[in-house]
Amino acid sequence: MAPSGGERADVQRGLAELASRYELTDRQTGQLRRLLDGVEADPRAPTTVREARAALDVHVADSLVALQLDFVREAQSIADLGAGAGFPGIVLAIVLPDSVVSLLESQARKCVFMEAIVAATGVENAHVVNARAEDWQEGIGAHELITARAVGPQEVVLEYAAPLLAPSGRFVDWRGRRDHEAEAVAMAAAQELGLRRLEVRPVEPFAGARELHLHLFEKIAETPARFPRRTGLARKRPLGL
Repeated sequence: MAPSGGERADVQRGLAELASRYELTDRQTGQLRRLLDGVEADPRAPTTVREARAALDVHVADSLVALQLDFVREAQSIADLGAGAGFPGIVLAIVLPDSVVSLLESQARKCVFMEAIVAATGVENAHVVNARAEDWQEGIGAHELITARAVGPQEVVLEYAAPLLAPSGRFVDWRGRRDHEAEAVAMAAAQELGLRRLEVRPVEPFAGARELHLHLFEKIAETPARFPRRTGLARKRPLGL
């Protein structure tokens, strides 16, 4: 069913609010609108939240919340792990046009979807990489910023991210309700990988959002040469346990 005029107006109001909050240009706001339209129109979109008004909050606003961090705004080389439907990667590419964003995704069907969205939105600084993080040799040590949203257990995602980070690079991991036992496992894994946690920042990307956090890590030492491990081992034999 096509969205009603009222629904379209509601999306436009929401985009205008985000544009004001994050100082977005008209071009960027238009690109975000085309991104939402593309997700809503494609039944093959790899997300359960496709309706534009809901996706504006759950996907776009949630991605933009990373702009609260100065080092995200300043990053020139970004890789989004398990990019899926393009959140936060495509959103960050739109609002950070001076950056180069790699959308890393192992599933080919999701890559096809993201390539179509990148073309539809006119994003010129993002490219899709169809590979597993462990196998992406070209990405090792090449990124100032790694992002991940709803990818997997944190100790596993840290192992994916660490080899791809340049020295002093940062990793931002989107998480929900805090689990201190799980965080302790992740902290042990981070130490083994040459990372340290900077902070866990509570965020409210949209009205009514609850228990959402950005976990921030910095690469403070060389990742040991044994990483990345063979494909699949990060999940089969996770660090920190």
